[in-house]
Amino acid sequence: MAKVDISLPALALKAAIVHTVTYFAIGSCAAAALDYAHAFSEPGLAGYMRGLDDPMVRGGPLFQPLRGALFGVAFYPLRDVLFDRPRGWAVAWLLLVVIGIVSPFGPAPGSVEGFVYTTVAPRRQMLGWLEVVPQAFALSTLLFFWVRNPQQRWLTWLLGITFCAGLVFSILGVVLEPSASGM
Repeated sequence: MAKVDISLPALALKAAIVHTVTYFAIGSCAAAALDYAHAFSEPGLAGYMRGLDDPMVRGGPLFQPLRGALFGVAFYPLRDVLFDRPRGWAVAWLLLVVIGIVSPFGPAPGSVEGFVYTTVAPRRQMLGWLEVVPQAFALSTLLFFWVRNPQQRWLTWLLGITFCAGLVFSILGVVLEPSASGM
């Protein structure tokens, strides 16, 4: 395959879109499958996490394009390693898991420091991996494929439409009160 040529703005935009789509899709599934409504009301998490009915949580996907763009900025200096090699997606996934999940600079649940410095039960912290590790995998593989195959217009359209729909759903979640919308 020829060397991937991608600009910083293009990579930041693609990373913003892919991150937001995977965040919304996997986060929605995890919230239902892992019963976040109940989990976030438990003593260990109630003082740490907002409830699912909180407007900030319902509007959470609106903040993800910025976060995804920051991933793109971080990936840009590594673009030869991440996008020019056949298993670059695995390098990106490893970076996201090690730096972003297991070893961030704060006591995030599921991280080394989270296990040491928080009162959240270790089992509860590890359950979070069922969401964040697959989301990091989806982000790294989908971004890798899209960057290496920019001619796949169907993917650009699919991700663009899904991205916009996720943001619209999030806006509606903020604007419509749960009691008014029948939720």
